[in-house]
Amino acid sequence: MSQDQKRTPLYDLHAELGAKFVPFAGYAMPVQYAAGILKEHLHTRAGAGLFDVTHMGQVRLIAPDAAERLEALVPGDITALAAGEMRYTMFTNGRGGVLDDLMVTRRADDVFLVVNAGCKDQDIALLRDALGAAGVAYDEDRALLALQGPGAVAALARHAPGVADLGFMKAAALTIAGTKAWVSRSGYTGEDGFEISVAHADADGLARTLLAEPEVEAVGLGARDSLRLEAGLCLYGNDLTPDITPIEAGLTWTISKRRRATGGFSGDAVIQAQIADGPARRRVGIQPSGRAPARAHTSVVVGETTVGEITSGGFGPSVGGPVAMGYVDRAHAKAGTEIVLDIRGKRHAAAVVKMPFVPHRYAK
Repeated sequence: MSQDQKRTPLYDLHAELGAKFVPFAGYAMPVQYAAGILKEHLHTRAGAGLFDVTHMGQVRLIAPDAAERLEALVPGDITALAAGEMRYTMFTNGRGGVLDDLMVTRRADDVFLVVNAGCKDQDIALLRDALGAAGVAYDEDRALLALQGPGAVAALARHAPGVADLGFMKAAALTIAGTKAWVSRSGYTGEDGFEISVAHADADGLARTLLAEPEVEAVGLGARDSLRLEAGLCLYGNDLTPDITPIEAGLTWTISKRRRATGGFSGDAVIQAQIADGPARRRVGIQPSGRAPARAHTSVVVGETTVGEITSGGFGPSVGGPVAMGYVDRAHAKAGTEIVLDIRGKRHAAAVVKMPFVPHRYAK
């Protein structure tokens, strides 16, 4: 591990658990533990996986009109949020492309954002330019844990009574085993679960408390990626980029009727036109035949014409075979369309399919 890689406050715990570390967004992060990615993935689907996602950026907007000013940067309806409500949205550029995707929570005294690790410096600069430096606080002293899976609520409720009453995409200040935390019922696996923000000093103790529960095992970034892929969730830098719009990505549902009509955000004219007329390409699920996984940048071919490209792909442990997503021309985006994938110079049959590959099991 490079000496200049940052370590989260759970680094020593990861090492103790036998983690294999990889560099990710400037951090030394656990990609897997001794059990391996497949078992960690399947355990999360059956029980509860505990992920360290402290590398993500936690940002507070503290300007009095933060919600209104944030709406100039994102197509999401932020002002409609009540305290404790969350929304998934994106920063967009003048072409309608996605600069980052993020979670926004309105709180009584601020607007709380969780942004992607690799984008947080540019995001904070964008926010400070729009709101002023005094209106943006970056909480570098906060850790972020994700507890995901059907066993997550039972495990957490033993230490935080009442957490089961927290609705999906809602958040609240809670005390977990004596530790003050900000908890949201959300996640990145397609399963029920929580994201838990705590002070760095409290992270190791809280993680050990949760790992002592029978449902919970530590899970690394490898399984986090295969879980989100099966759930049909975008990975920034692969499935979302500055050259891909939310409409092309199938994320029109994140834009309210008011924002579609009034605009007022970067790239609004492009996005409004794509909503009205349809985009020239669309993000789709792709099911390769056979066992060969189709990785990012694999060409999608119909006849002798390249009609798209894989943006995320790999083995789906819950599916029991390869799964992928990517962008194809609108004419070939309908589920059931037969396509060919050029995998390392060999052609493999595949089909466009509906996502998610594994049904979402979010809290109702």
